[in-house]
Amino acid sequence: MFKARSKMKDFHHLSTGWNVVFNLIAGIFSFLCVFPFLFVMIISFTDEASLARNGYQIWPEKWSLEAYKYVFQTGDTLLRSYGVTIFVTVVGTLISLFIISLYAYAISRKSFRYRNFFSFFAFFTMLFNGGLVPTYIVATQLLNLKDTIWALILPLALNAFYIMILRTFYSTSVPDAIIESGKIDGASEFKIFYKLVLPLSLPGLATIGLFSTLGYWNDWFNALLYIDDPNLVPLQSMLMRIETSMQFILQNSQNSSLSMAALQSMPQDTSRMAMVVLATGPIILAYPFFQRYFIQGLTIGAVKE
Repeated sequence: MFKARSKMKDFHHLSTGWNVVFNLIAGIFSFLCVFPFLFVMIISFTDEASLARNGYQIWPEKWSLEAYKYVFQTGDTLLRSYGVTIFVTVVGTLISLFIISLYAYAISRKSFRYRNFFSFFAFFTMLFNGGLVPTYIVATQLLNLKDTIWALILPLALNAFYIMILRTFYSTSVPDAIIESGKIDGASEFKIFYKLVLPLSLPGLATIGLFSTLGYWNDWFNALLYIDDPNLVPLQSMLMRIETSMQFILQNSQNSSLSMAALQSMPQDTSRMAMVVLATGPIILAYPFFQRYFIQGLTIGAVKE
């Protein structure tokens, strides 16, 4: 008995030691993941002359807000771009979740007669697509989305990969007995979906919602294709245009005295870092609201049919 207790104590001490080691490794890994963004923030608040003189430093010689002042010189334009991006992200994510959740639920039910056809219909688009030119013709001439807010929403509303992920989640996480109980009580398919299936699917929906949110927030290509109206330019496209104007000034600084004067007062590297902070900061702050459901949904698709 004494030997057994001694072995249990040794095992407990060994287990505690390994827990400390694993927690330390996880902490170091987490710090390595967060540190690059923190370093970008530090550089964005660094004085440009100090950065050119001393290089990148964790604690700059001189702090400055000139980079943010330069970016915000656009005034209402940048704030309007933020508004466009927030609207597109919120509305687009809701529409995307609505369409994807219905489509995935339909093809997850074995009783659906055309289940295989619609599953293949979605899967086929993951392998082949019509190309850029046909897509542009359909969006501008057939759907008349040119210079409309819907040109930033509808092209990203349906994602076949997200459909397959959510379909697997429905198949593995929603018991058939719950569906049958709803049918016995006389509930329609839509009522079963909204009353029984959706409450059980919050982890999957939150995960797909986070992916859709990131896609809409970071999208700039659709604005480049379809948007000429300056009032509809989203944030990422606006920051890209600011970067392009900076590059133009740098490339032509030797040919114009005005460009040279602008070059001397322009925070080149720090303004780029400020753009990164402005573009990624809000979405990083929004992540904790998804985190609880996102962790539960990390294993979506791990179980195959």
